[in-house]
Amino acid sequence: MDFETLVGERRSIRGYRPDPVPREVIEEVIEIAKRAPSSMNTQPWHFHVITGEPLERIREGNTERMMAGASVDREIKMGHGYEGPHRERQVEIAVQLFEAMGIERNDKQRRQDWVMRGFRQFDAPVSVVVTLDKALEHDTIGHFDLGAATYGLVLAAWTKGLGSVINGQGIMQSSVVREHAAIPDDEVIMTCVAMGYPDHDFVANDVKSRRVPNEQVATFIGFDD
Repeated sequence: MDFETLVGERRSIRGYRPDPVPREVIEEVIEIAKRAPSSMNTQPWHFHVITGEPLERIREGNTERMMAGASVDREIKMGHGYEGPHRERQVEIAVQLFEAMGIERNDKQRRQDWVMRGFRQFDAPVSVVVTLDKALEHDTIGHFDLGAATYGLVLAAWTKGLGSVINGQGIMQSSVVREHAAIPDDEVIMTCVAMGYPDHDFVANDVKSRRVPNEQVATFIGFDD
């Protein structure tokens, strides 16, 4: 498919078939994602691909700690709260998902279950943990580079028939992820991507987030009217 079609059709997948994903398919996806641009060709990214028993241990540890009320244990700076239009967009996609799933506003149990799915990386058969060289931990350009590579990862996955969702909830307890994924001390855990073959009967997979019009995010200077 052409690039415009690929970008337009891709969506976040939150329900997966249990089928394992062959290692060679993930290898092909990473090979494509590595073509992302990086500042002065630094290529500061690493991809830790986890499946099977190690991934189950990560799911269990992440969920148990969060359910027990543990503090968020992420390795990148958080502490911000979304406000204004950013909060509005966050709420909008949540409403879209809950409406698709038939989750009522006052249904606390099903809302909690949805949050737990995030901590379990949506039960995807594969998790790709994306890390940054620790020497660039505070280098914002390096963070930008990883964003480009991660977007390349989800686009490449789509071309191979795989769905994915970039999922910060899956690394809420990064020490658990680091232990079971054997991530070296000289790398910083930035995010993870749940990945697998989409379950086409999972209705939330049909949800596509809306984008604001260009006039809200782009300015054009020096063009003729």
